Amino acid sequence: MNNKQVYLFWFVALLPTMILRDYTPANELRYLSIVDEALRNGNIFTFTNQGEIYADKPPLHFWLMMIGKLILGEHRIWYYSLLSFVPALVIVTTMTKWTRRENGESETTAPLMLMTAGLFIGATLIIRMDMLMNMFIVLSLYTFYKIYREDGRKRDGWLFPIYLFLALFSKGPLGLLIPFVSTVTFLIYKKKLSDFTHYWGWKTFLIILTGCIVWFAGVYIEGGNEYLNNLLVHQTVERGFNSFHHKEPFYYYAISVWYSLAPWSLLAIGLFIAGLYKKRINNTLEQFFATIILSTFVLLSLISSKIEIYSLPLIPFFIYLTVLLFNKFDRQNRWIKIALAIPASIFILSLPTIIYLGGKDEMHFLATPLIYAAAGILSVTGLLILYYLYGKKDTYRSIHTQALGFLLAIFVAGWAMPQLNTQLGLGNLCKKAMELSEEHQIDDYWVYKISRAENMDVYLGKDIIRVKREDILEEPLENRLLILRYKETKNDPELHNAIINKEQYRFGKNLIVIF
Repeated sequence: MNNKQVYLFWFVALLPTMILRDYTPANELRYLSIVDEALRNGNIFTFTNQGEIYADKPPLHFWLMMIGKLILGEHRIWYYSLLSFVPALVIVTTMTKWTRRENGESETTAPLMLMTAGLFIGATLIIRMDMLMNMFIVLSLYTFYKIYREDGRKRDGWLFPIYLFLALFSKGPLGLLIPFVSTVTFLIYKKKLSDFTHYWGWKTFLIILTGCIVWFAGVYIEGGNEYLNNLLVHQTVERGFNSFHHKEPFYYYAISVWYSLAPWSLLAIGLFIAGLYKKRINNTLEQFFATIILSTFVLLSLISSKIEIYSLPLIPFFIYLTVLLFNKFDRQNRWIKIALAIPASIFILSLPTIIYLGGKDEMHFLATPLIYAAAGILSVTGLLILYYLYGKKDTYRSIHTQALGFLLAIFVAGWAMPQLNTQLGLGNLCKKAMELSEEHQIDDYWVYKISRAENMDVYLGKDIIRVKREDILEEPLENRLLILRYKETKNDPELHNAIINKEQYRFGKNLIVIF
């Protein structure tokens, strides 16, 4: 299988999920609501969520979403999915080209591993700005490396700062900080800090500064001092040093990296540590990748606000360095086999685990033929991995089998999204609520204790009304449509009694009650 076939297989494997799933309430539905408000208000540089300032993210990704809404006339999950998939594809192709130039050969192992690394494939499937930022970070670092090796073109001197600004303009300060810290650390390591201005000279800072001036001027014109202060101070300085959001201890990423790299964690982290200890990270490209990993890891650990997705820029370099180091160790090394055998053993347990979980009331939605089939594919894949690993003694084939089997399982499970959407999002719930509202001639939607419920306006076409427990228990309550968490009715006897004889419809974890 060549690289083009690998890319096509990856796209086809993800396609059912990309076109059939619902939006997640936590972030995706909020982004849709923000886009709707921006288009309705005619805003370009400033954004609001339910009328409140939302300066958490720069405009670029929102612009791409707004363009899609304007062209297509409505929100389309397949289009928004491409806003993550296309940058992910650019990252894979860029990293492959980068390392191929060093190795002098085409390689499919690293692309397959990156495509199936836990955090990377997750970020490829969700609607967020992180993959877009990560694409520009990778492009900027690749351009820096070409300039460093005196192997680039004249235009690279312009592309480097443009990529840096676009990384900043996609997600925020990390888009600029990660390349800056990585490249400066690398220059210090190579004892070439005197060349700093060759990369970070007047041209670089002028382009970044010009872009920022235009951006901030647009923000000031639309949102005034309050929005600009929120953007430059509240969302950057305060979040970096004493976060009001996602505050975690400094060792957070030392734990999260294990599941972010899964199922390649043991192999990638093990080879990285062994490469450092045995001094086998000895060519320029490997040293640059190692510098990016270590400097970014330290930078992210020092920043107060921490979530798994922030470490996404580490994943491509971790995976590709793993493959670069792979040839420097004995492929039949006992530790390497164990690093691949452990995830293979977990794969084998997939089908019995899903059968067990599907039998439980709270997980009954897993008991569908397509989910069983996907779990069965993982179990068979695990057996094949062990066969190639110990029977055929073919480590590369074991890795390829693990990646391709995992993608095949995702493809099969993706067709089950229409059945899983009730658990994933609020689309089916809101559709039923609208039908009931029309049937019973109820104008308002009452919501009790559902997180981010205000963004249901994307589906409902109007704002919801948040209510308190006392409002529901008030007598008499008539001509009302209430949406609440099902568990609230189980944990509160008075609330349970208030709705017990009412018309009810359950959607996953939520409940619609007609009074």
